Amino acid sequence: MIDCSSEVEQGKRFAFGRNWQKFSRLVDEDRIAAARESLVAALGTGDLAGRTFLDIGCGSGLFSLAALQLGAKVHSFDYDPDAVETTRQLRERYASDSDWRVEHGSVLDSSVISRLGQFDIVYSWGVLHHTGALWEALDTACRLVAPGGLLYVSIYNDQGLSSRAWRHVKRTYNSSGPVTRRLLVAGSGMYLNAPRRAVTLLKSAMTGRHPVGGQARRARGMSARYDLIDWVGGYPFEVAAPEEVFRVGRRHGLELRHLKTCGGGLGCNEYVFASIADQDTAQTSPAARSAAAVGTGVTS
Repeated sequence: MIDCSSEVEQGKRFAFGRNWQKFSRLVDEDRIAAARESLVAALGTGDLAGRTFLDIGCGSGLFSLAALQLGAKVHSFDYDPDAVETTRQLRERYASDSDWRVEHGSVLDSSVISRLGQFDIVYSWGVLHHTGALWEALDTACRLVAPGGLLYVSIYNDQGLSSRAWRHVKRTYNSSGPVTRRLLVAGSGMYLNAPRRAVTLLKSAMTGRHPVGGQARRARGMSARYDLIDWVGGYPFEVAAPEEVFRVGRRHGLELRHLKTCGGGLGCNEYVFASIADQDTAQTSPAARSAAAVGTGVTS
C-alpha cells in the first residue's frame, strides 16, 4: 500500500502535514478558545466529561486539544506523519500529562479501524474529502459512532463545474514546482477575495470611512493564510451535495441534528448527526444526553 510521503513526492497528494506544522506556530490560548467555542456551538454542550472523542485526520491537533479541555477522552490519528508529529508536539505543549492518544493511521485502513472500537463523538472536519475515497471514508466514520453517539463532519460542497475547475487547479499545484505553486496561491487569493474587497470599497465610498486595516482571525481559530494554501493545494479533492451526505447518515441509523452550509459557495458544509440506533442503550449513554441537547439547526 502506497504511503502518504510517496504520494506527496509523486504529486498525487498535498502535503497537509507540512502546512499544519507551519500553522501550529500560531496556536495560542485565543485560538484554542475559539476551537472550543466552535465545538460547543455545533455539539450543543460544553461538557464532554465521560465521553470518548475520535479525531479522524487530526491535522494540527487543535480540535483534539479543544475536546480534551472540554473533558473528553481523546484518540487522534492522521494519515500524514507530519500531522501526527505536529499533534504530538501540541500535546506536549498543552497536555503532556493527559491520556490523549495520538497515532498514525488512515481511515481507509481496515487494520487500523478494526481495533478502534466505537466512540461517543466521532469528529472529522475537512478530512474525508481528501482521502481519495470519500464515500468509503464517510461510511467508516458512521460505523465508528457508538449507540447514542454523535458524528460531526464537514465535507466540501458540490458546486458542479466550479468544483471540477478547482480540482484541476489542485492537481496542477501538486504536480508543479514552487514558482507555479506560489503563483496559483496568489492568483487564487486575489480571485477569492475580490468580491469581499469590492464590498469593502463600496461601503467605504458610501460612508466616507476608510477600511479598517488588519485581518480578523478566522473562525474556529484558523488562519486565512494557511487555509488558502490548503484550499489551493488540497488534493485529493472530492465534493458532496448535502442530500448525498444525508442518505449515508440515514443508512447508518443517524439523524441530522445540526447543519451549517457554506451558502452554496466554496467551502464545507458542516453536519452533526446523532445515532438513533439501539434506543435502550442510547437513552442512558452520556453521548445520548449530549445529542438530546442539540436542537436541529440549519444555518448558512
